[in-house]
Amino acid sequence: MEWTGARYADKPTVEVTTWIDAPPERVWALVGDIASMPDMSEELQSVEWLDGADVPAVGARFVGHSAHEALGAWSTTSHVIECEPGRVLAWAVEDPSEPSAIWRFRLRPENGGTRLSEWMQLGPGRSGLSFAIDRMPDKEQKIVFVRLREFERNITATLAHIKKRAEA
Repeated sequence: MEWTGARYADKPTVEVTTWIDAPPERVWALVGDIASMPDMSEELQSVEWLDGADVPAVGARFVGHSAHEALGAWSTTSHVIECEPGRVLAWAVEDPSEPSAIWRFRLRPENGGTRLSEWMQLGPGRSGLSFAIDRMPDKEQKIVFVRLREFERNITATLAHIKKRAEA
């Protein structure tokens, strides 16, 4: 990831893509299993569906419990905002009209397998990162850059886990 000098208000993004030697249906079964995501993530510790939901659908909500050595532990409620089985799954964190982040998986058939990408956007709504920026406004660009690099590393690891499971 290259230095962009992005500020939080710029709604900076990161995306990682991989090719998986498995059909989109098999990859989707893993991507859509939100409850198994903590097994593939360093930060995400556990997930629970809300309101009786147990699979992704637009409007469904889930709580994610996360932890980070520098940020502590926190929980957020996410709202599924896009869900096309076998193609796309996206959720907005906290307020869907002013999310603290948006996460999106995209699946595309390619060369007999699946091209899987995971994308995330910081902001525009406030998040835990906002408090660090409030304390050190002169370091905002560095704070954003470091966090995006962490997300890039974590997303790369998550996609590697999904790939390994889908190809097993």
